[in-house]
Amino acid sequence: MSAARPTAAPPASAAGPTANPVQAMLEEPLSLRERKKLKTRQAIRREAYRLIAEQGYENTTVEQIAAAAEVSQSTFFRYFATKEDLVLTDEYDPAMVAALLARPTDEPFLRSCREAIIGLMRELLQHERDELLTRMRLVNDVPALRARLHETANDPQQLYLTVLTRRAGVEEPTFEMRITAAAIGAATTETVLRWADGGGAQDIADLVDHTFALLEQGFTGV
Repeated sequence: MSAARPTAAPPASAAGPTANPVQAMLEEPLSLRERKKLKTRQAIRREAYRLIAEQGYENTTVEQIAAAAEVSQSTFFRYFATKEDLVLTDEYDPAMVAALLARPTDEPFLRSCREAIIGLMRELLQHERDELLTRMRLVNDVPALRARLHETANDPQQLYLTVLTRRAGVEEPTFEMRITAAAIGAATTETVLRWADGGGAQDIADLVDHTFALLEQGFTGV
């Protein structure tokens, strides 16, 4: 697959945002000001994906994205530090943290992650499948994105560490927590990339379930 012209189609929502449960979930805890900022981020991202689908990632500039989203370049950089960050970041972390913290505190953490991630993925696939597939195919196709995947502040390891420390009621994560978070973060990222590499043909919930089965088995037989 070409890095310059990824085969991912633009999200179906590129023509304009539509109300859906995922959007409601993202907006619910936010103030009016924060909701406006969220919608601006989403508008910039939608226009970026549309342009990238038309002319390729490398040929799409920040200037073009800002113009298409009807914002200034300085506004673009207030929301995204780089063009890569536009693809590598998302707004789902608070929802995932909330879902994990809502699980029983005496439940094994891998089980909590398994259930929470499958639940969120089903919602995303029902309402935002095209955008998720577009993002992950770009990460697979574009070397610059793949190289920065684990450098981004959106690294899933940090999300799992946050939840682990809150559940344990401690200020600093232990070494065991760090290893657990690193393993889950790497495994779930690889799972979503595998799903995107196959064009989204597989049931991602089944892939996630298989991923956590492997983790729970301690990679027996690998």
